[in-house]
Amino acid sequence: MSPFEQILDLLDREKATYRVVEHPAEGRSEEVSAVRGTTVSQGAKALVCRVKGIESPAVLAVLAGDRRADLKKVVAAVAGKKGGFAPSELAEQLTGCVVGAIPPLSLSGTLPVVVDAEFLAAHEEIAFNAGRLDRSVVMATEDYVRIVAPAVAPIAAPAVPAAAE
Repeated sequence: MSPFEQILDLLDREKATYRVVEHPAEGRSEEVSAVRGTTVSQGAKALVCRVKGIESPAVLAVLAGDRRADLKKVVAAVAGKKGGFAPSELAEQLTGCVVGAIPPLSLSGTLPVVVDAEFLAAHEEIAFNAGRLDRSVVMATEDYVRIVAPAVAPIAAPAVPAAAE
């Protein structure tokens, strides 16, 4: 079963409220939000981060598509010692998905998931590429939290105000 099929199977089994959006292949937050009809801040950016000092070799850090991860905060959220972004090859090996299509949940159950608290509080629905660059899921945030049961912590870097023109 493909990652996309696994995601839909999980959401159906858990009776989640969601919809699938088919679109041209895209993995960049700003571009894919436009074709989904969602805001960039609704997009769940999922980053595989290596963290030393914990049982798992990596964690899945999830934050708004318009924010950057604060690696020190990600490491602290999982009580690790130090961390960094996983190389693309490792991220793809651990998730079964190409970078840009990594969903904000661990299909194997082996990656702990930590989600930015502000991201979860900001929207009633979140959106993400669902294991493919040409398919997205838009789902109820409360269903995502119920199904994934992620650790929740402030892991995003402070927002940078837009420059005045």
